[in-house]
Amino acid sequence: MTQSTLVSATTAVYVKYDPQDPPPHPGLSWTRFVCISDTHSHAYRVPPGDILLHAGDLSAGGAFKRLRVTLNWLKTLPHPVKILIAGNHDLCLDDDWQEGGHWANVAGETVGTKDAVAARQLIRSETLRKAGMHYLEFESIDITTPAGRTWKVYGSPAAPRYSWGAFQYEYNEGGDIYARIPEGTEILLTHTPPYGTLNKTRKGTAAGCKDLAKRLASDDLQRCRLHVFGHIHESHGAVLHEGSAEHSCERVSVNAALAYGGQAIIVDLKN
Repeated sequence: MTQSTLVSATTAVYVKYDPQDPPPHPGLSWTRFVCISDTHSHAYRVPPGDILLHAGDLSAGGAFKRLRVTLNWLKTLPHPVKILIAGNHDLCLDDDWQEGGHWANVAGETVGTKDAVAARQLIRSETLRKAGMHYLEFESIDITTPAGRTWKVYGSPAAPRYSWGAFQYEYNEGGDIYARIPEGTEILLTHTPPYGTLNKTRKGTAAGCKDLAKRLASDDLQRCRLHVFGHIHESHGAVLHEGSAEHSCERVSVNAALAYGGQAIIVDLKN
């Protein structure tokens, strides 16, 4: 069940709080993650923290100029590390939507080659790296905090197909995509929710991915302490899954979509 505050000995999660007076940072033995998603070229009030996580749909409509709006905004935020992935709206970052690409031909819509190349160059540019920004597209990164804690992070922009969009796959065909998540991943960003977790649409349909849910239940991902996603705007919130006798690690699931008025969700993890 989603609650405003979830707390255990090693985890604290804040879904609703006073944006002008967010909860105090718990100290050097903790890492504060600030989770957002589905910002769609809009700027939001975001509290400070150690690591900002953006789970996709950076842009509105997928055009390069709309992506650039978001990247310029993210660059101004105070978080020393910002990790971001794309989502189904971010057409300019998906090769298949460039002129001559598979989905561009099928859908009859394209992102101009010049804009597509510029978008991919910018999002991996040295300028953004100097601003602490790291873009993940089916890849991992190790982030070390000033306290010396290294977090293993993996990001995937994929989502089951709904209408036309970037980085999409057919339902029940995501097994190979999620098999790429490395063993020992501790922080996971996906654009889609897993099936059954913070994935209900306004009509009550569970729209998450069953293949992702199955992968998250596998033994080699039991060290995953935080899973951040978005995509289903109306299911903004967080769930704290307690450890079991076999797997003692707690896991926080966060739907960080901001498009329908949700706040950035704060997750504090003890190092």
